[in-house]
Amino acid sequence: MSQPVVVALALIAALCAALGIVVRQLATRDVPAEAGMSSAIVTSLLRTPLWWAGLATAAAGYGFQALALSFGSLMLVQPLLVSALLFALPISARLAGRRVSRTEWGWAVLLTAALAVFVLVAHPRQGHNDPSPQTWLVVSAILVPLVLGCVLCASRAVGTQRALYLATAVGVLFGLIAVLTKLCTHRLQVGSWRAMLETPAPYVLVVLAVVATVLQQSALHAGALPASVPAMLVLEPVAAVLLGTLVLGEQLTAHGLGLVALPCALVALAAATVALGRDSGTLDERIAAQPLPKN
Repeated sequence: MSQPVVVALALIAALCAALGIVVRQLATRDVPAEAGMSSAIVTSLLRTPLWWAGLATAAAGYGFQALALSFGSLMLVQPLLVSALLFALPISARLAGRRVSRTEWGWAVLLTAALAVFVLVAHPRQGHNDPSPQTWLVVSAILVPLVLGCVLCASRAVGTQRALYLATAVGVLFGLIAVLTKLCTHRLQVGSWRAMLETPAPYVLVVLAVVATVLQQSALHAGALPASVPAMLVLEPVAAVLLGTLVLGEQLTAHGLGLVALPCALVALAAATVALGRDSGTLDERIAAQPLPKN
């Protein structure tokens, strides 16, 4: 499949992800603050139709992401997902009852330009899609203590600290989920459903997806969205790219002027993501503070 189609699929995934986050954030408005890291938030949200709508939208986004990963490299697809901010910002601004500022539009233009440069000059090389057990042991030895440590620290923290700890765990988990998705789609392409189901990848993916979704919802509910939203959005592609290099052997190369343009684009991409994530988080906090409509 051509690169423009992969890019289009990744952008559709980003749009669905943006809608899913905004809708699920709306669904948490009537969840008590003390339920943020307990089973109460799960049972409460399971009874909320709006949350299911947000989850379905996010699931559709994951489907488009999986399609993009089945034909494209992690190095290409995952950075493009930060374009979710380009969709989330105007949606959140509308719901919060204000306009997008000139500064925010400026960051949006910078993010768009950085993504365009990245797509034009980056030349990702596909990996081997057959990681060894030793590689998975190394990854597990690093990520399991990291995620558990973040969750433990979050359970003892409040406010911004809790949100940041949870956002870190969420970003790392979704980065790992992207790698597992790439492995599953590869198995489907070269084999069959049975070949995919004979590997541990789909089962680990499902478990991690449930855990990551619960932690993400807890992070959104913890408040301090100007800090947690950019943390999640930046860490997910960073984790996915690093894991793609370590686990799958993928590489990102450039030639000629691209050797200069690519690092500049990545720096601009990170800066714009943090700035827009902070602004989008501020809007989401304002939306969450609005009273629920009465029937």
